[in-house]
Amino acid sequence: MHAITRAALLLGTVWLISTMWMGSPTLARDDGRYANSPLKPWFESLRSGYGQCCSDADGSVVADPDWESDHGHYRVHIDDEWVVVPDEALITAPNKVGRTMVWKHYIDGHPRIRCFMPGSMT
Repeated sequence: MHAITRAALLLGTVWLISTMWMGSPTLARDDGRYANSPLKPWFESLRSGYGQCCSDADGSVVADPDWESDHGHYRVHIDDEWVVVPDEALITAPNKVGRTMVWKHYIDGHPRIRCFMPGSMT
């Protein structure tokens, strides 16, 4: 077997295993919509226990009726499911936008939360 064929087979196998283990890969994107936002560097610095949250372009604003808090634990209504926010996903930095935001991905077709930033319920 040629070295290139073996390398391609190895990369394909690694991708398949990682997809099965972590779910579908989440593709972050920055299409330039927020390039001039004064909060862009702050959004890009946001991290949870899972790592970097990406940017404001990847997060979704959550309306007040679609999230709940109970003694410091949260859950969010996403795609007709109530999803418990893992403690590791909670962003503890001060919320400079005031809105509740969630950065989600999917595993086996179900939403999971990578980062969650609570806002103020009104």
